[in-house]
Amino acid sequence: MTIKCLIIDDEPSSQNILKHFIKDVHFLELLAVCNSALDAMETLKSHTRVDLLFLDINMPKISGLTFYRSLQHKPSVIFTTAYPQYAIDGFEVNAIDYLLKPFSFDRFFTAVNKVLDLKNNATKSMGNPEYIMVKSNKVLHKILLGDLLFVEAFGDYVKLHRKDDYILTNSTFSKLLESLPSEKFIRTHKSYAINIDSINSVIGNKINIDSKSVPMGQTYKLAFLERLNKNN
Repeated sequence: MTIKCLIIDDEPSSQNILKHFIKDVHFLELLAVCNSALDAMETLKSHTRVDLLFLDINMPKISGLTFYRSLQHKPSVIFTTAYPQYAIDGFEVNAIDYLLKPFSFDRFFTAVNKVLDLKNNATKSMGNPEYIMVKSNKVLHKILLGDLLFVEAFGDYVKLHRKDDYILTNSTFSKLLESLPSEKFIRTHKSYAINIDSINSVIGNKINIDSKSVPMGQTYKLAFLERLNKNN
């Protein structure tokens, strides 16, 4: 995993130390060095993905704290400053860590490893969700993946079938499939994807799930059967 970062600091000496430390950590990629919060605002407009800010708190015109609070989409942040009295303020905005200048490489490495751990844990959670949230008739529904038998494209909507009911949500079929874990759900037809664990039997081009029957298209048949054999 690569963590893309920005340095936002008005002191050249501090910038140089951070650049040197970042270069020595293989999972960090430095995108830019900004001399002020205003400079950082412009830089963030041109970089669609920034994972981490090394942000000095005490800067002219706009402080690091004010700048960070103003961001609509907040990357992770490690505050850097020579003033320990700002530490509490830093943690109030959910900073990953707070580096008091001058700091050693060991202390720096401890801080960035916290970011890496958080990113790895977030990726695992996304890869193995226990539920998805979908909106239907202006109501947000929590759908447990263990209860979800199959999904069906239905015009401009998608039906999420459970044992005794279904939820109809205004979404594209492909977008909804992206929210489902591929190790648990597989597409069997241009309009259907099923929960592998819910299969009762397969007869010809029909897959029986609970009391329902789902079609199997020729385009998806081989991949489905290979997947089924792999799971057995």
